[in-house]
Amino acid sequence: MNQQQIAEAFSSHRFSETYHYLSPDVRWTPVGGPAMVGRDAVIEACEASSAELASTTATFRSFRSIVGTYAVVVDAVAEYREPDGTSIVSSCDLYDFADGLVVAITSYAVELDE
Repeated sequence: MNQQQIAEAFSSHRFSETYHYLSPDVRWTPVGGPAMVGRDAVIEACEASSAELASTTATFRSFRSIVGTYAVVVDAVAEYREPDGTSIVSSCDLYDFADGLVVAITSYAVELDE
C-alpha cells in the first residue's frame, strides 16, 4: 500500500489493513481526547472502535485526500446509521510518514447538526 492508500483505509475504518504500516512508536492524537502512543495502543483503540461500529453503517458523503511528500490529509463527512439513530460527522485526519510507516496521526472530528 502507498501512503494515500494507508491513510484512506484508516480514515474509512478499515483499520486492520493498516496495522502493518504503523510505526512501533506511532502517536495518534484525537484532538480534545487523550493521545495513544505505540502500535499496540493504537491497535487496541482501533479494535475497540471497530467493535463499536459493528452494528453501524457508515456512508461517506464526501471523502478527499491531499497527498504530500511525507504527509497525507483525509477530509471526510460520514453518515453513521445505528439501530437507535443517525449522526453526521465531519472529520479530518493528518497522517505523518517516515520510511513508509505512519509515525503520527492527528484527528479532528465534530458531529454536525443535520
